[in-house]
Amino acid sequence: MTSRPITGPNPPSAAPNHHHYSSSSSSSSASFRGCCCCLFLLFSFLALLALAVVLVVVLALKPKKPDFDLQQVGVHYMGISPTTASSSAAVSLDIRMVFSAANDNKVGIKYGESRFTVMYRGIPLGRGTIPGFYQPAHSVRRIETLIVVDRVSLLQADAADLVRDASLNDRVELRVVGDVGAKIRILGLTSPGVQVSVDCTIAISPRKQSLIYKQCGFDGLSV
Repeated sequence: MTSRPITGPNPPSAAPNHHHYSSSSSSSSASFRGCCCCLFLLFSFLALLALAVVLVVVLALKPKKPDFDLQQVGVHYMGISPTTASSSAAVSLDIRMVFSAANDNKVGIKYGESRFTVMYRGIPLGRGTIPGFYQPAHSVRRIETLIVVDRVSLLQADAADLVRDASLNDRVELRVVGDVGAKIRILGLTSPGVQVSVDCTIAISPRKQSLIYKQCGFDGLSV
């Protein structure tokens, strides 16, 4: 009789080493977080360093606000004509304004587009625009703008007052208001935009086509 060998239960197969994989994954994640933290600290340090340098330069240069002033006003044309409504009249007017921008700083100034409104007794007559420009340090620049008033309707009383001021008194008082956007450029960097509010009360002579009175205020700029 042949005896058959007795075999025991199969030995358990080797289980995958999950502990090895989990430890490797956690180690990689920790390394990634550490790199991100180092990069964040590096960028924060560089940003603070750049800010400190800019502040030191600003304190050393002591930038001043630009001197933006209305220098000349000329009347090229003035006309008043009746309209279909008996209680109003149409006013046409061409005004040439010359502004002077003086930069006494050691750094340049970048101006944005500026808009101005001419008003007569609180009534808007027309608007003028000055394109943006860059002004180097220690320089003076003259900028011109032409405001064309094309048949703006005024009440008969206001139109009569304007005719009397122009023909009899040879003195027309107007108000010029607007905003000038400016930025300081330091070491190739541009400061945040700031606004200069321009508010001028002027009197012009239609006969001489010249400015006979001017009082201006400039507010709102901080550098």
